Amino acid sequence: MPTTTPLRRILTTVTATAAVVLTATGPAVAVPVVGPPTAQTAVSGPTTTSVLGPAALHPVVELSAERLATADLVAAAKWGTESPIDDPVREQQVLDSVAAQAEQLGVDPDEVRLIFRDQIEANKTVQRALFRRWTDHPEQAPATRPDLSVVRKEINRVNAALVQTLAGTAADREAPVCLPELVLAVVHVHHEKDLDPLHTTALARSLRSVCGS
Repeated sequence: MPTTTPLRRILTTVTATAAVVLTATGPAVAVPVVGPPTAQTAVSGPTTTSVLGPAALHPVVELSAERLATADLVAAAKWGTESPIDDPVREQQVLDSVAAQAEQLGVDPDEVRLIFRDQIEANKTVQRALFRRWTDHPEQAPATRPDLSVVRKEINRVNAALVQTLAGTAADREAPVCLPELVLAVVHVHHEKDLDPLHTTALARSLRSVCGS
């Protein structure tokens, strides 16, 4: 079931806050300490206690980060060419493909379309930021151009894995504690992959429709 508007706003706010906390400079900021996947994890708040642990949603966040990493390659492939960042035809192909996969797995295709729309927009956020950086600092622009068709094969692989993972975490994503657990998973993946501010913020953007109503 797609995330309701109020919850989506909350998720956007919380994940954006997490991104700010994770990427801020200055004194270290304490984050919740999470035990093994089987352990209960306290979530800040007067009555809420997690029974999932970030491990439940970790694969969703990890695959989203993998997909986001391809934005750098897509940007490098398009840089200096006439290929635009916005590609409605390709985007529709992706959305139709993941929706079809979702139907085969018994997952709401509209829900998966919404999640992948966020994934696509996050990917384009990174591409635009890199284009601006390379325009302002030409010396940082890529010296070689990846084969976009090869990059898209990798994106397709990640897409398929992500749809499978979304299907396998349907109950977790509908749970009342999905939101805080998702943020904790973002914290873990941020540290595991040593994401910079751009990719951390984009990762938060890519996940805002993951939790159900």
